[in-house]
Amino acid sequence: MQVVRERSVGRIGLAGAAQEGFPTDEYEVLGSLPPLYPERLGDRSFCETHGLRFPYVAGEMANGIATVEMVVAMAQAEMMGFFGAGGLGYEAVARGVAELAAQLPQNTNWGVNLIHSPNEPTIEERVADLLIRSRVPRISASAFMDLTPAVVRCATAGLTTLPTGEVVRRSHVFAKISRPEVAEKFMSPAPGAILDLLVRRGQITALEAQLAARVPVADDVTVESDSGGHTDNRPLAALLPAIMALRDSLARRHGFTRQVRIGAAGGLGSPAAVAAAFALGAAYVVTGSVNQVAQEAGLSDDAKELLAQADLADVTMAPAADMFELGVKLQVLRRGTLFPSRATLLYNLYSSHQCLEDIPSDARSRLERDVLQAPISEVWRLTQEFWQQRDPAELERAERDPKHRMALLFRWYLGNSSRWAIQGVVDRRRDYQIWCGPAMGAFNRWTTGSFLAEPENRTVVQIARNLMEGAAVASRAHQIRTFGVPVPSTAFAFQPRRLV
Repeated sequence: MQVVRERSVGRIGLAGAAQEGFPTDEYEVLGSLPPLYPERLGDRSFCETHGLRFPYVAGEMANGIATVEMVVAMAQAEMMGFFGAGGLGYEAVARGVAELAAQLPQNTNWGVNLIHSPNEPTIEERVADLLIRSRVPRISASAFMDLTPAVVRCATAGLTTLPTGEVVRRSHVFAKISRPEVAEKFMSPAPGAILDLLVRRGQITALEAQLAARVPVADDVTVESDSGGHTDNRPLAALLPAIMALRDSLARRHGFTRQVRIGAAGGLGSPAAVAAAFALGAAYVVTGSVNQVAQEAGLSDDAKELLAQADLADVTMAPAADMFELGVKLQVLRRGTLFPSRATLLYNLYSSHQCLEDIPSDARSRLERDVLQAPISEVWRLTQEFWQQRDPAELERAERDPKHRMALLFRWYLGNSSRWAIQGVVDRRRDYQIWCGPAMGAFNRWTTGSFLAEPENRTVVQIARNLMEGAAVASRAHQIRTFGVPVPSTAFAFQPRRLV
């Protein structure tokens, strides 16, 4: 395609492929534009390192919503997916890892989530140990506020060198961050104190510790903006450039020879949003909320239907189950569910009282009737059964600390609310906790009237291919406009279609 200018009036437009005798006295060629394919968006080293065709990742939706089936589909389509291990018990994570290893024995373009668990450090350590022993090729570290021995071990175990001296990783850690102070930790070498601790424990070798001091903890850092689930609601246009500038500063400070790749996540529910992320300089993109409506997603059809009705403003913040006592919130669907208001009620009760017995009788009655829908004594029995299997130490702590006992009981509701949505427990529909950002509303608006509006057509691969193809179309239109061509708004639009 050529950009040409009409000599007589100076109008700029487009012409097809170069023809014999072109340019002419009538037209002047200003430039030529080669084809633009979705594969060419982002940083080519990202695809080369991870064995991908497209710089696109389906993120790790917790509690197994990002299923084994979803990860396999993405890997086979030459993209990447992460299994949603966060919130699952150890046995469920182990089964998922085994299934993925069996179905993708030759692939390296798949991974598993390691979520920070400040209230359950033993589980974090056990999952990290599993991922290392199983040689999971890619690990996505999320919700970390600081580096822990578990995540440093994942990044360090198996480090070796080539004859040239270049450090080679056995497993690649992706760090999902939303704050510069956390990003700095992952884009710097691991702290010596943690490395020394791991060596003393016998969890890494002295050589691995030496090599870890030469490289950043993560070669791929995902900047998570206004996303579903854990989020700081930062706008991508403000956050991504700041993290990229920090990356460059740290590279100079530490003398890194390889550049850390910066990806973008959060709010990516339309081709225009994906194109904008790449235009900002993202090496790759990560989607989350929109994949919950995919056929492969581990979410009930009932919950998917609620998501399909969501618009841009149908989301809000609510207390998180895994970091409840820290006051951490996550972004959830508001439309069609009372979960946000009920979860907020629980946190307000927790903040205002030292133990369950301190809660006034009228508030206690409302709690049992409207939220728990069972007597507190019955919910505590169920809570004890859960923690007896998952981590008995939590029950021991609850015996010593009545406020922690209250937190565990309230977390019973918070934890089950997401499981009710996953399982489709219709009589608890008003309590569904569905992690969702405004990207879902953008996706619904974009797909209205198209084949992707039909649930049976919403596969994770079709969603990905259409977002990437549409992003290439929008990027091409913008590219042409920078040459001075009067590009109509319709040139930026992309209607979803079946892509292979």
